[in-house]
Amino acid sequence: MITSVSIIVPTYHEAENLPHLMERIAASLNATELKWSVIVVDDDSQDETVAVCEGLSEKFPLELIVRKSERGLSTAVVAGMRASEAETVLCIDADLSHPPEAIPAMIETLSAEECDFVIGSRYVAGGTTDDEWGIFRWLNSVIATGLAKPLTSANDPMAGFFALRKSDFDAAASKLDVIGYKIGLELIVKCDCREVREVPIHFADRQFGESKLSLKEQLNYLRHLKKLYTYRWPEVARFIRFGMVGSSGVIVNMVALSLLIQLSVTPPLAMAIAIWIAMSSNFFLNREFTFQDRTTANFVSDYVRFCLASLTGAALNWSVATFLWSTFSLFENAPTLAGLVGIAAGLFVNFTLCRRFGFFGKKQAVQESAGQKNNETAAGTPASSPIGSR
Repeated sequence: MITSVSIIVPTYHEAENLPHLMERIAASLNATELKWSVIVVDDDSQDETVAVCEGLSEKFPLELIVRKSERGLSTAVVAGMRASEAETVLCIDADLSHPPEAIPAMIETLSAEECDFVIGSRYVAGGTTDDEWGIFRWLNSVIATGLAKPLTSANDPMAGFFALRKSDFDAAASKLDVIGYKIGLELIVKCDCREVREVPIHFADRQFGESKLSLKEQLNYLRHLKKLYTYRWPEVARFIRFGMVGSSGVIVNMVALSLLIQLSVTPPLAMAIAIWIAMSSNFFLNREFTFQDRTTANFVSDYVRFCLASLTGAALNWSVATFLWSTFSLFENAPTLAGLVGIAAGLFVNFTLCRRFGFFGKKQAVQESAGQKNNETAAGTPASSPIGSR
């Protein structure tokens, strides 16, 4: 049975909404046996947020953390969760779009032993949204949710109203690499939440202030998805990048082959030279974008190993292309087409060998530095003059 909960409220210019939110939170939780508190994490709003929170802290268990340099909803939520000492952490928007009255039901649902994560959901039976939602906003939500479907079975993974155990958050805190607004999806993936349950809510339009959703945040969401897909399926993502580099190599190969043939180089020799040029191009790109976590500081050594690992795929590429050119009249008059088929034949062999033998070093210092940077970003900047206490 869960006995304590910290309610994390990220804010930026939400002074008008906070008194209404606190009244409703208190009304919904005072009748329960839960020990509760609210942690407001503010991005140095230039409004009355500090004064409002000072007044509210005299009446409610509220703590204010003001971040002077850090910005962003997701990092604010993470900073609040790090500061929590409760058994459970729950995130809710300050704009009154999420109903605090649903908090007891969400905590009760999370109390089930097999439940890892609870969402206050718009998209399950009983969940609704305000009638004022236009077709563009609805379509935007549907598309964003659809793009996240391979990562979770939740119907409303974009929701900012969710709860999880503090121990699960702590276990994954060092892996968080947050960006944009969709911190809930980040936590579902990084905390490895297999059993996600949803409590129906009515999602209301904000009453005061302005929405923070913008084109920039929508682009951030796409960047965030890329990171999460790479985290969940690193080798699939690596193969996709390898294929993209390989596609650029196709262009390099075809251009080089065409130029060499125009210079009257015999097709077999032209194919071999074009393969080497494309292989070199692929090495540079793969070193930077595909196997950047598996390189060493010795550029020449990496290049030699990559070329050696690529020889089997290159030999298969050359053999298939040459066989087609010398055997079939269709390819005799179109050596570039034969080269294209050879490239396709060598793709999977090249990836397997390059992954296992071409790049196997580790940039330990870079990885440790990146991990430290991610931890600092997730934690946010230190609190400035906290108000209230937990």
